[in-house]
Amino acid sequence: MKESLKVLQECAELQSKKSQDYQSSESTVVQAMHYRRGVDTIHDIILGKVMRATSLLESQDEPNFESIEDTYKDMINYCSFAVAYARGKMEGQDSNRDMFNNRIQNADD
Repeated sequence: MKESLKVLQECAELQSKKSQDYQSSESTVVQAMHYRRGVDTIHDIILGKVMRATSLLESQDEPNFESIEDTYKDMINYCSFAVAYARGKMEGQDSNRDMFNNRIQNADD
């Protein structure tokens, strides 16, 4: 198996484990609630991860917590969230709103 496919598999496993923390069965919070402006919020998070990666690469120091690999894996997962939200398929997403979580106007409005 190609290493890049192994990475995607690791990302899927990481996403599943983190999902258990953020959307546990005891919580009323669903995934879409984390992204108030839909894809735009997810995009901001991805940009933050890019800045984190840039900072790590420029410092050349060993990080205390999140490694460059962890940061890239998070980016992969957030990119998958953006695609899911754009498709209207994220858990808890309101079908009456667009991918930016704005109201969609009906022709009768």
